[in-house]
Amino acid sequence: MAKIKITQVISRIGSTQRQKRNLDALGIKKMGRTVVHEDSPIILGMVEKVKHLVKVEAAEEAPKAKKAAPKKAAAKKAEAAPKAEAAPKAEPVEIAAEVETERSAE
Repeated sequence: MAKIKITQVISRIGSTQRQKRNLDALGIKKMGRTVVHEDSPIILGMVEKVKHLVKVEAAEEAPKAKKAAPKKAAAKKAEAAPKAEAAPKAEPVEIAAEVETERSAE
């Protein structure tokens, strides 16, 4: 599905409560704010109810953002911190065998 960009261009003051709720449901809280949604029938229906308050445009498909590189300060701390050696693992204790030996001794 294509994406649409919705921008509020006229104030919600004086609008009905239903129109204000439609703007809220679209994610538009203030004048001049822009949101991007899929152009599903639900979204288009909400836009139709507030078309006199918003401007609708086709949104351009942007490439996915890359994850930010770790900060240098955090990398320096990681290098400076001594690496802790893993503690030796405790050997499993066979509790059932100990209980059986105690019962046979009685």
